[in-house]
Amino acid sequence: MIDSLNGYLNAMLNERSLLLHLHELLAYLSQRGATTILIMAQHGLIGTGGESALEASYLADTVLLLRYFEALGEVRKAISVIKKRTGRHELTIRELTIDQGLRVGEPIREFQGVLTGSPMWVGNAAAATRGRP
Repeated sequence: MIDSLNGYLNAMLNERSLLLHLHELLAYLSQRGATTILIMAQHGLIGTGGESALEASYLADTVLLLRYFEALGEVRKAISVIKKRTGRHELTIRELTIDQGLRVGEPIREFQGVLTGSPMWVGNAAAATRGRP
């Protein structure tokens, strides 16, 4: 696990050096049968002018996007699949809870704009508390 690519980039001379290094490292680890997880902090949403300082998604088989959003006075987390190289691609945005383990919940249907960072309520209070303690 490399946490985070942002720090890794700051330690390298330039982006090209980092991408070449990552490509070789990931190829080696893949040949050894290792699963590699790369974490990168990013501001904004992919494709909305908030692109990160490093474009390394072509190296990944799967890209997950984690976002915070507010609902009913709580800070919640959302997870979505942005890219999946093989197999079925999950299209929904789901709530992620981390409490005695990870739990991926039902699709978030009461909000619109969760991935943009500006969610807008489009549901009702009963739906927002469904499945919540």
